[in-house]
Amino acid sequence: MSDPMRPRAALRTAVVWDVLKDALDRRVKATGRDVLDVLDTGGGSGNFAVPVARLGHRVTVVDPSPNALFALERRAAEAGVADRVRGVQGDAHGLFDVVEPGGYDAVLCHGVLEYVDDPAEGVRNVVAALRSDGVLSLLAAGLGGAVLARALAGHFKEAKQALQDPDGRWGEGDPVPHRFTAEQLTGLVEDSGLEVAAVHGVRVFADLVPGVLVDTEPGALDALLKLEAAAAEVPAFHSVATQLHVLGETRGAGEA
Repeated sequence: MSDPMRPRAALRTAVVWDVLKDALDRRVKATGRDVLDVLDTGGGSGNFAVPVARLGHRVTVVDPSPNALFALERRAAEAGVADRVRGVQGDAHGLFDVVEPGGYDAVLCHGVLEYVDDPAEGVRNVVAALRSDGVLSLLAAGLGGAVLARALAGHFKEAKQALQDPDGRWGEGDPVPHRFTAEQLTGLVEDSGLEVAAVHGVRVFADLVPGVLVDTEPGALDALLKLEAAAAEVPAFHSVATQLHVLGETRGAGEA
């Protein structure tokens, strides 16, 4: 994706990046503009913002962490895209304290929904940042992946707790406040007024395969990346993915 020197990172980002890049390319063709305005909420140090800027787009990153924004600034400068990346301190709840509503062709909301008090409000906020024709890239923690991971680690009671808990948490020590099924995420996107264009499972196998196998077996990483890409679109695997990615479009955006 963005950093060929970090191949293992591709296991976490390749599927989402391919879907996002295609969506941005379609927006470019639909709008007739080579440069889009992109908002990355919770964008941190720029794992997606910098690659998006490399495509030529303007990216605003909203993140509550000053350290992350400092790292973003450094990373953007190293990539030669500092003029196209702007970082501002804030969060999804107070999004419009720092950015204007209705001003973006695309909004990224990756790894944010798990941590907001009201996920439905969080989705409505980021959708309100879109222009009349725009696209939302939503990435959040999957319930099934957490249940499977706890069970495979021998923590069967925690696996059952996560399965039955309304927020998908396996116990008091669980660092993730909310996890979601694909149906829950698509429901949130549709309730916000968007149409669901695609759903993908992310890290279906990557978190289950021993790292030593991926790092030492010739060709294993490439083969695993291809397997992840193939499984991502199969609905049956959405229920065991570590993360779920939903692409939402404003009414009519997908027809352009």
